[in-house]
Amino acid sequence: MNLICDIETVGFEFKSLSESQQEYLLRYIEHETDDDKKEGLIEETKRYLSLYPLTAKVVAIGLLNTDTEKIMVFYESESDDDLIIEEKGIKYKPMSEKKMLLNFWQYIAKSEKVITFNGRNFDIPFLMIRSAMLKIKPSKNLMKYRYDSKDHIDLLDHLTFYGTTKKFNLDFYCHALGIESPKSKGITGMEVKELYKAGHIKEIAVYCSEDVRATYELYKIWDSYLNF
Repeated sequence: MNLICDIETVGFEFKSLSESQQEYLLRYIEHETDDDKKEGLIEETKRYLSLYPLTAKVVAIGLLNTDTEKIMVFYESESDDDLIIEEKGIKYKPMSEKKMLLNFWQYIAKSEKVITFNGRNFDIPFLMIRSAMLKIKPSKNLMKYRYDSKDHIDLLDHLTFYGTTKKFNLDFYCHALGIESPKSKGITGMEVKELYKAGHIKEIAVYCSEDVRATYELYKIWDSYLNF
């Protein structure tokens, strides 16, 4: 069994960070003399907090089983019951971030390979660091030697031949290869925090499922024509 994986993350509020953390993040901006440019750089720094596991949390994890083509999405909720919501053949399970990570590593332990898009640079290290922060031991090391695809296939690495050619985002590859882009529904990764702040976490979970589906379609093309 191979698992396609994708995550969605949300940055913490900037003011919730310690003074020293705030100072560190803004250390280069303080030298900017143009007030408008400085304000823009500060807002950009706050916006990019969602990219780092030390300044953000996981709010959704999507998994697709390549044997069954079934999708499961864990998403953040204070609910502690065993609620499973099924819509359009996709199962959604609300739970805390810690339970999401525990469930993720349980599934990973049973899988042969994990397939991601840009997972080596983002999803996997994010999941591993957040797990450590929450005192969870990952069931597998998915960040081994870069060219080792035994446990983890990062499609972006393979489609660029490990950085030999230009990198594009998932949306660009989808349009180029005739795959329905998850961005076609009007949501992008940078809008996730706004949805989160508005309480629309289920919409984030649905978006995550669409990312997983698109990554699977991209994987099938790579596996059929470029996997030697």
